[in-house]
Amino acid sequence: MTDTAPLARRRDPDRKEKILAAAAELVAQRGYHAVSMADIGARVGISGAAVYRHFDNKATLLLALFDRSLDRLLSDESEIVDRRDDIPDALRTLIERQVDFVVDEREFARVYYREVEHLQPDDQVRLRRKQRQYVEKWVHVVRELDPSLDESAARVLVHATIGAIQSALVHNVGMPDDRLKAMLRRAACAVVGLPGSVH
Repeated sequence: MTDTAPLARRRDPDRKEKILAAAAELVAQRGYHAVSMADIGARVGISGAAVYRHFDNKATLLLALFDRSLDRLLSDESEIVDRRDDIPDALRTLIERQVDFVVDEREFARVYYREVEHLQPDDQVRLRRKQRQYVEKWVHVVRELDPSLDESAARVLVHATIGAIQSALVHNVGMPDDRLKAMLRRAACAVVGLPGSVH
C-alpha cells in the first residue's frame, strides 16, 4: 500500500540568518522605521507572520542585527590584530575596516546610534560591553605603536579616531563613496598619528 500522507515541511536551517540579512539590507535602504516585518518576510519569500516565529517583534530583530554587526566587527578585528606583526599595518587595516563599515552600511550604522538608547537596559549594557571590547583592541595596537602613551591617552586617541570616521554618519556631502573613504582614512590616520599612506 502506497503511503500518500503529505511529507512534513522541512524548516530551512538558515532562515533566521536570511531574515537578518534581509532586515539589514532593507534597513540600510529605507531606514528602520520604514521597514515592516511583512517587508522583511517578503524579501525572504515568507510571510510576516513567519518572521514572528523567529523574532518576537521588530525590536528583538533589531537587537539581533546589532549583535550580528558587532560580532562581525569583533571577529574581523581579532583576525586583523592576531595575524599581523606589522603594527602600523594592523592599525591601517583596522581603520579601513571601520571606514568600510561606516560608509558601506551607513544607514544601518545610523540606526544603531539612534536606536540603541531605546533598547532594554540589560541589552544596552551587553552591547556597550562589546563596544568596549572592540575599542580595547584598538587601544592595545595604538600603545604598541607609541609605547609612551598610557592607557587613558591611548583610549582618547582611539575614540577620537573612530569618531573622525563616524563623522560621516551625521552629514551627507554627496561625495562618491571611494573619495569619502579615502578622506576618512586620511583623517583617521592623522588623528592617531599613523605615518605613511593608507591602502
